[in-house]
Amino acid sequence: MDININCDLGEGTGNDAAIMPFISSCSIACGGHFGDDHTMRQTVRLAKQNGVGCGAHPSYPDRANFGRKPMAIPVAELSHSLNQQITDFHRICLEEGVVLHHIKLHGALYNQAAKDPQTALIVLDAIDKTSLKVPIYAPWKSALAKAAKGRYRILFEAFADRRYHTDLRLVSRSHPDAVITDKEEVSRQVLSILKKGQLTTIEGRIVPIKADTFCVHGDQRNAVEILRFLDGIRGI
Repeated sequence: MDININCDLGEGTGNDAAIMPFISSCSIACGGHFGDDHTMRQTVRLAKQNGVGCGAHPSYPDRANFGRKPMAIPVAELSHSLNQQITDFHRICLEEGVVLHHIKLHGALYNQAAKDPQTALIVLDAIDKTSLKVPIYAPWKSALAKAAKGRYRILFEAFADRRYHTDLRLVSRSHPDAVITDKEEVSRQVLSILKKGQLTTIEGRIVPIKADTFCVHGDQRNAVEILRFLDGIRGI
């Protein structure tokens, strides 16, 4: 059984090197919520050394809130910011001899594009302007996945360490049980999605879901412990 794991990295957590051996791909902050040329290059080099796919991780241009709050921003400004973030990251990939693996939105923009068709289209139009035809990580049945059909290859993503509502929205981080920190509970959620195509929501309902890749957050306090445990069950 292959458990494809990805992680959001290049965000200043200090544990990127410890995480790399346990993941297949990483989404690297490219200046919107965190990051600059130095951190992007450093993380790309680290991923290259470990044979890990490098993805761009653009967000709302909101460093103050780490990209985790929705922004009321003009369409042209958001489109320009996304284009700039992705092209800056792609330039560094080219300079380091790395092929851009995917694009994955961050934080509030990820959630907004998942539920709002208009935001999804704004994001896709911005990606179109980069002329990069790479896969996009998006939730199953999300507005972004539906809008991208026929335009981009979509890899469905589920979160190993986050709880879901019955409609497959992520539980807000303001909720005390939004994040799963117990490694065995994380593994149960991953295996349920992978083997049964379902998960148990925070409301106690069992709902269908599909995933090609599972995200463990790099800023999770015990991310390395969780990833090491998941690595150990890959043969189950």
